[in-house]
Amino acid sequence: MELNAYRIMWLFVFFDLPTETKKDRKNASLFRKNLLKNGFAMMQFSVYIRHCASGESADVHEKRINQIVPPLGKISILRITDKQFGSIINFWGAKKIESLHSPNQLELF
Repeated sequence: MELNAYRIMWLFVFFDLPTETKKDRKNASLFRKNLLKNGFAMMQFSVYIRHCASGESADVHEKRINQIVPPLGKISILRITDKQFGSIINFWGAKKIESLHSPNQLELF
């Protein structure tokens, strides 16, 4: 058994699934629901991630994904170490919030 089998891993699942027909949308939705059921979390709409305690655990989850691949579309899996994941840089843009309009003030004499 190689040393990497015991290393803490992260799995990234990237997918591009068709949504033109009702059946396509149902397949895409089912795929996402199955990822969530298998412990993945949505990082972006078509990017899901999961922490795995070892390479063997990552192997199991890769096999599960292979079993739920929809008939159409593309699925990619990236496996990285916990140390590599720790160096990820995320940027979030600030959402512009419109200010509330001040009510017109009524002046009484």
